[in-house]
Formats: sequence, C-alpha cells, structure tokens
Amino acid sequence: GVREHVAQYIAERDGHPAFPGDIYLTNGASAGIEMVLNALISQDHDAIMIPIPQYPIYSALITRLGGRKIGYELDEDIGWGVTREELEKRLEEAKKSGLHVKGLAMINPGNPTGQVLRREDVETLALFCADNGIVLMSDEVYQRNVYVDDKKFISAKKVAVETPGCEHLELVSFHSTSKGLIGECGRRGGYFELHGIDPFVQSQLYKLASSGLCSGVAGQVMTSLMVRSPSEGGESYEKFNKEEQQIFQGLTRRAKSLVDGLNAIDGIDCQPAEGAMYAFPRLQLPSKALEVAEANDQTPDTLYALSLLEETGICVVPASGFGQKEGRVGFRTTFLPPDDQLDKAIDMFASHHANFCNKYSSLG
Repeated sequence: GVREHVAQYIAERDGHPAFPGDIYLTNGASAGIEMVLNALISQDHDAIMIPIPQYPIYSALITRLGGRKIGYELDEDIGWGVTREELEKRLEEAKKSGLHVKGLAMINPGNPTGQVLRREDVETLALFCADNGIVLMSDEVYQRNVYVDDKKFISAKKVAVETPGCEHLELVSFHSTSKGLIGECGRRGGYFELHGIDPFVQSQLYKLASSGLCSGVAGQVMTSLMVRSPSEGGESYEKFNKEEQQIFQGLTRRAKSLVDGLNAIDGIDCQPAEGAMYAFPRLQLPSKALEVAEANDQTPDTLYALSLLEETGICVVPASGFGQKEGRVGFRTTFLPPDDQLDKAIDMFASHHANFCNKYSSLG
C-alpha cells in the first residue's frame, strides 16, 4: 500500500528503517500539521515555538486552536540560521509567562526565507527539543528543492537517529505533493511520520486521524507517485527524468537570477535562495515612507507592496505577514515564472524601487 511506499522512500533517503505503522497519509501537509497541533494544544497556556519569519499556517492554526505562539528569530546575517542561545532565551521567556511549550516548528528548506539548514542547525533544534521534552515538528515539504552545490537536504529523522542526545526526541516530520518538482497542489496529497512518539499518544493520533476517515484517493495516488518515481530502464523513466531535470535546472537558474537581480538594486539586500521557491529581500526605505505608512495604519512593506502592484502589476507578499525582526522591511517573492517574464520583473523591481524612494525622499 501507499504507506509501505512512503516507508521505503524514507528508509532509502535516510539510511535507517521506517515503518508503515508510523506513517499517516493526509490531505497535504497542512492537514497533518493541523492534526498534530490539535493533539498538542489542550489549554490556553499551551505554546508552540515557531520560526520568525514563518509560514503563516502555524500562527493561524495555533491561534484557532487556542494555543500561544512563541517566536524564535532566524538570524538573517548568518543566512537565516538559528542559535541555541536564541532558543533558550525564548523558552525561558515563555516559562516566566506561565506558558507550557509543547512543540517547536522547523521549516527546512525555509518558507519564506529560502535557506537550507546545515546539519549543525538541525542538530541544534533537535537537541534543544530533546533536552526540554518538546515535540519537534519538521516541515520538510521542500526537501527536493535544493539549488546550491555546497548544501543538501538532511531530514530531522536522520539527525535524530544519528545524533547522541536525541535518543528520546519526539519527532513528527511532514511532506507534501504540493511542492518539490511535481507541484500538484490541488491533488492534496501528503503524509507525516512519527518517530519516538509514546505508543499511547500514537494511539490517540490514530483515533484522531480515523475520525476523518481517510485522505483523498487522488492525493494518495500522487503521494505514491512522489515517493516511487519511475525506475531506470522502465518505460517512462527517460521521459520522466528529462522533464524533472528541466524543471529542476530551470528553478536553479531562476533562483540565482532573481537574487542576483535584486541584490543589484541599490537599497535591496537578499540572502541566497538556496531552496524552496522564494526570495525574501530586505528593503531600505526613506524615513518619510515609514511615516506615511504609520499615518495610514499600514506596515511599511504593505505600503511598498501596494505601490509595486499598482505601478508594475507585480504581486508580492509583505514580509510583515510572516513575522520579521523589529524594524525590518521586506517582502516575499517567487522565482516560478518563466525566464523571460522573470527578467522583465527584475527590471520592473529596479525601476519601481527607484521611483518609490525618489517619491518619498522628495517629501522629506
């Protein structure tokens, strides 16, 4: 069955056994994330640590389920890495506020930041969770989307099995058919794997999953196809491999093109898009723009994003929607458009930024 296919995929990926009984098929990763958060949050002082910036499904679901959000900041100056000091600081603040931290979300590769965590970063998060009895929720939906030669995706499961001190880590890992190189968002396929979870807790998760009957058949089919691509020598292997390589090479090329183009614009600074599908640049804006945004009850990046949309037709997401360090201004954009469209967009980013800064500098 499909769970056997998933278990085999994980075992081959990590070099360690995986068991079908620990696999739960879901309607995309989002449904699995909601199920696990539902199991973790039972009282209003239950808290989940989430990266800042973060994919907003975490903050939205935690709020809807009545829990509390504890943000831990990713450090932009070290490529959106994380430090043990930051994690300990945020945990201590939560405890002083009377909160019970039950889970921690890790997104690797990052959304919206586009970084690929080093093994050392994953170890830092895993050991922190193991030492403090916190469930690690590892969002790994972009695991196929790594575009740099000096890094590779390493799963939290692999780190948990191989790292001394993680023997008692409680881990849930998520994957989805919506990303990667197939991008079948509408099919709603995915899974999560449990590792180190108490059998009684696992039985309760099984009941919770069973209450939703089963994930959609189309999503299950896509999940099976995702983890069991055509074998070399098979009838469809050559065509599949050629198409997949074209998609991957295009994403790799455009990731670099977008970041290089943004960094060439005076007043825009962007970390490399090592993985996922996004760039998350930081903006330097005239002080008058910040004043106007405040007067309009807007964040500065919302003011900027609306201006960009009106002038160029380009739609970006204000970085404030993902959370960011105080005083930072930015946006999330993607490198999914075809090369010719992306090249035009980069030129429009440059012209708009110059026009925007000139407009608000003249008001000063």
